[in-house]
Amino acid sequence: MDIKNFKVYGSLSSPATLKVLACVFEHDLDFDFVHIDLEAGEHKQPSFLAMSPFGQVPVFDDGDMKRFESRAIIRSIAHEYGKKGEELIYWECKRQAIVADWIDVEDHKFEPLALKLVFEWVDKPSKGLTPDESVAAEAEADLAAVLDVYEARLSKFKYLASDDYTIADLLHLPNLQALLGTKAKRLFESRPHVSTWCFDILARPAWSKVLEMQKKPQA
Repeated sequence: MDIKNFKVYGSLSSPATLKVLACVFEHDLDFDFVHIDLEAGEHKQPSFLAMSPFGQVPVFDDGDMKRFESRAIIRSIAHEYGKKGEELIYWECKRQAIVADWIDVEDHKFEPLALKLVFEWVDKPSKGLTPDESVAAEAEADLAAVLDVYEARLSKFKYLASDDYTIADLLHLPNLQALLGTKAKRLFESRPHVSTWCFDILARPAWSKVLEMQKKPQA
């Protein structure tokens, strides 16, 4: 397969898009990024809906098929293009089951709370709106409880699934980056193992490349 055919359709304001880009960079894939203007409603146009029937970014096109749903895209990239000795998944079923556990934790326990806090403390102020501090306080308390579980886990392993960096860790990157720029930073800094994990994964070269992309104007 010609890797020059790879395309990622998405928005650099979308955490799901950023997750997929981090995975693409981890696997050293050459690709074209196709900016989808969410404010202009490009994700609701028939041409985009033909690729992503729910009208959500991102879409990953490998030249043979177009895939939507960020976690499914990331799983497929990790399985198809893993670098020998540096795979972000495991081929042994029981070990991969642990990775899958923590993927689900990120999906159902971490991200919903993270998105609430980002909405209240980042998105609303950027639009001149006043955060609902009662909503934020509840989400912060719930996230603290989740991070207590993370702290216990990370006291035993370097990363969430094992001592190897996997897609379970990668999936946290966009929301961690956003939260560490808010008052929620204290939740991470007050938990030493969580704090070490955060700064470890946020320092990965693949994530740095994503942040560099965000600095460039999109056509």
